[in-house]
Amino acid sequence: MRKILFSILVVILFYSCGNTATFDAYKSMPNSIWHKDSIVNFKFNPVDTISRNNLFINLRNNNDYQYSNLFLIVDINFPNNTSFIDTLEYEMTDAKGKFLGEGFTDLKENVLEYKTNVIFPLTGEYNINIQQAMRKSGAVEGITDLEGITDVGLRIEKMKNND
Repeated sequence: MRKILFSILVVILFYSCGNTATFDAYKSMPNSIWHKDSIVNFKFNPVDTISRNNLFINLRNNNDYQYSNLFLIVDINFPNNTSFIDTLEYEMTDAKGKFLGEGFTDLKENVLEYKTNVIFPLTGEYNINIQQAMRKSGAVEGITDLEGITDVGLRIEKMKNND
């Protein structure tokens, strides 16, 4: 038993020493429903204006999620009021319909690559807004209440090799 506890402790310490996250936060969706007008906002003030970073959108979904993909609109607002908007699509299931995220229960966690090699050149507050943009095939109107998304997160990791 001591060997198992020691092994777990070593793994935890090893993982924490390699952690390069400079920002990591989640926001919960009420009743696991993401309304089409609900914009998830993350604010951060980077202290490093020269290092490169990777940005990830983290999503947790449960079995109520009915789709094989996910469309998002993501908007980065810089301190000087410049903004960049991206429309993104992510696969949420494999070809057989099995969720791709990690997890042992019906709750799956997905780490979705958003941007790589990003420098935050300005000091001040940055805002990243994430909105779901799902619609049924052939429909013009978006899905009002997207069921099955429990949490939306943003993770910023400093790149290990910042040459």
